[in-house]
Amino acid sequence: MTARLDTALAFASIGRLQALLSSGEIRSRELVELHLSRIERFDPGLHAYVDLHAAQALAAADGLDALRRAGVNLGPLHGITVAVKDLFDIEGHPTTGGSRALPARTAGATATAVLKLRQAGAIVLGKTHTVEYAFGGWGTNAVMGTPRNPWDLQTHRVPGGSSSGSAVAVAAGLACAGLGTDTGGSVRIPAGLCGVVGLKTTHGVVSRHGLIELCPAHDTVGPITRDVADCAMLLDAIAGPDPLDAVSHASPVRRTGPLRTRSVRGLRAWVLPDEERDRVDAEVLAVYDQALEAFQDLGMTLVGQALPASLTDSMQIAGELMSAEGYAHLGPLFERDDLHFDPHVRRRILLGRDISAARYQHLLASRLGARQAMREAMTAADVCIFPTNAIAAIPVAEVDEMLAPLSLLGRFVNLLDLCSLAIPAGFTSAGMPVSVQVVGPSLGEPLVLQVGHAFQGATHWHLARPSGLD
Repeated sequence: MTARLDTALAFASIGRLQALLSSGEIRSRELVELHLSRIERFDPGLHAYVDLHAAQALAAADGLDALRRAGVNLGPLHGITVAVKDLFDIEGHPTTGGSRALPARTAGATATAVLKLRQAGAIVLGKTHTVEYAFGGWGTNAVMGTPRNPWDLQTHRVPGGSSSGSAVAVAAGLACAGLGTDTGGSVRIPAGLCGVVGLKTTHGVVSRHGLIELCPAHDTVGPITRDVADCAMLLDAIAGPDPLDAVSHASPVRRTGPLRTRSVRGLRAWVLPDEERDRVDAEVLAVYDQALEAFQDLGMTLVGQALPASLTDSMQIAGELMSAEGYAHLGPLFERDDLHFDPHVRRRILLGRDISAARYQHLLASRLGARQAMREAMTAADVCIFPTNAIAAIPVAEVDEMLAPLSLLGRFVNLLDLCSLAIPAGFTSAGMPVSVQVVGPSLGEPLVLQVGHAFQGATHWHLARPSGLD
């Protein structure tokens, strides 16, 4: 072997690793061993994983190495490691949903998205922490522990939620990629706070079969990676119709194709309206404005116009729908006095108890009207480019669970059934990552990936990695 399995490879892109695997310079088993050794060293402090599948991952790597030696290549994910959020069922392994209220349920089948990753050659290293039942943006979990944002090893800062563990694992070099869910920002928020890439897919593009649901009207599945091209590879593997998920029946059968061959020159980017900027932290805005200059340098035209509805109004409607559907699915469980839950998650779920059927129907009608208004407004732009989060990661000790600043720029995408790609764009003076999101129309994943890929080709932010994890 001529390539050393050092720290640099733990943070390498999937494209780079696949080239080394294909040339025989490294083997899948060595890659798995590298990540397992890093998990052993760093995860006791980072708390990304809740369940490690070490023996199964090593056996899968051996099998994939044997296939490669026989001339069989399953594609760009052949032998690549993945961390999976603990909302997805994996046959023979426990699914907790981030909760200790009930004994962990051993899954009898594997979620479709995970199964597709395996069929594409990916190796599941284990399952990662989540906010209890995925209902929270800070990434905190009072019952199973809160992962540490890897960009500050001195102060315990929030990782973002609810796909907290998957984002931490990718950012810390404990997996090549992660799988998460996004109901109101739960892929993009932690990706943004942890300095990695996260894709919120259009509703139904990826099957949700085998997933613990929170709000079926908004629940989506999406990848978390260090590189936009890697994100496209995972999307190609997991997207497509699934007879086990009725919503995914309309999912297109497509491939994003080589991103590097397409230009973004001439595309129109709708920027954050002035009236929304006052709720975004000044350092985040400074990074955001610099990112906009980079998009302009790529030949994109910036468009300024008001949103059909304010981000606050969209956040409120989406939040009520999440509580209403969350209570419909989980209410009987959270009503029990003999079970222990994260009190803040319990409060959010039980808010749905007071939402009447008439109010719920009104919320659905409001969502339909808002979607139509946004479709009409986006005739003036190809994509929106907004900050991903209004603030950077704060210390866990400073979190106010009654506030939801991280939901401001996330929930409207789910409410309006748009797609969105969070990409690293810079750092605060404290060294914490700042992210921007490229928001596209429904089924616009190839477009937002191309725009994000062009941005990464012109900048270097996605190449940065946390210190102290060598």
